[in-house]
Amino acid sequence: MKRIAVLTGGGDAPGLNAVIRAAAKTAIIDYGCEVFGVLDGYDGFIADGGVISLDLAAVRGILPRGGTILGTANRGNPFARKVIQDGKEVVIDVSDEIIAAIKKLKMDAVIVIGGDGTLRIAMQLCERGVPVIGVPKTIDNDVGGTEVTFGFDTALTIATEALDRLHTTAEAHHRVMVLELMGRDAGFITLHAGVSGGADVILIPEIPFKFESIMKKVRERAEGGSHFSLLAVSEGAKPLGGQVVYSRSGDAVYVPRLGGIGQEVGKYVEENGFESRVTVLGHVQRGGSPTAFDRWLATRYGAAAVRTAADGKFGNMVALRDAKIVDVPLSEALAVPKRVDIAGDGVRTARGIGISFGDE
Repeated sequence: MKRIAVLTGGGDAPGLNAVIRAAAKTAIIDYGCEVFGVLDGYDGFIADGGVISLDLAAVRGILPRGGTILGTANRGNPFARKVIQDGKEVVIDVSDEIIAAIKKLKMDAVIVIGGDGTLRIAMQLCERGVPVIGVPKTIDNDVGGTEVTFGFDTALTIATEALDRLHTTAEAHHRVMVLELMGRDAGFITLHAGVSGGADVILIPEIPFKFESIMKKVRERAEGGSHFSLLAVSEGAKPLGGQVVYSRSGDAVYVPRLGGIGQEVGKYVEENGFESRVTVLGHVQRGGSPTAFDRWLATRYGAAAVRTAADGKFGNMVALRDAKIVDVPLSEALAVPKRVDIAGDGVRTARGIGISFGDE
């Protein structure tokens, strides 16, 4: 193994730079490799100046930095790129160009850091001969095959702090505070933050809710002398028999953008006699410096990805299982999206301490 490339794809997450740093340093120090960074996702392979050298100096000082020094793109699918041809917007497949560029660059391994979308593309490229190793990244924690993705702990910490801050102002003004959190179709951030931040109601995609059940909890608290409530709402939560709320529709290239359910919940609470305020935490959850845990996990992932490549285990993804870093086939990791187990310990614990999921 002489030459390896590293790229980051999909939405950013705290810890990306820690993976890049660990992968580069391990490849250079342990294996004497040349390391290259691919700018802005897969597109960097076919863009002018899109592949740069990553020496030890290039990764110095980036461990605590959020974002990614390589840039990223959550619409950089080489199998479906939107371009303008003859004045019309069309979707084309440029995967052959990507594969040809990787071969021309004589890359012995391509380390792909991303969530389910980016890793699915990596698996497709691997099936066509690209030597790929995956690293699971997402604040949503919804990639299968691993217990935890890096970025999740940082997002969880930020969400919990937001609930702590909302608690004091909710109590002071006797209001119902609604906090809408990221997570797409998985409720991990909302569940964990809701329990950690003392939410009274947690709404997650895995458990459809009833508006009246939310009000039941709010009224119970008011009647018991607690004239405020905290509601942690996942952006993918939906009412029983209803649909999720989108702020933007999707197409062949762009996935639909979730957002707005917090406003609907807040409006319903207001209409039923309780003053409410809605906070959408949004991309604050993705930015800033990673927590110590995410730096630790991301560093282990980056180093393990290089070792996995050196062993020739292409088509695999590094993962955390039983506190150990292992590698699993990408096909296995992506077979079933990870979701909150509604019969599991987390949900049972929340119910046991009196938190409502709006379903009773």
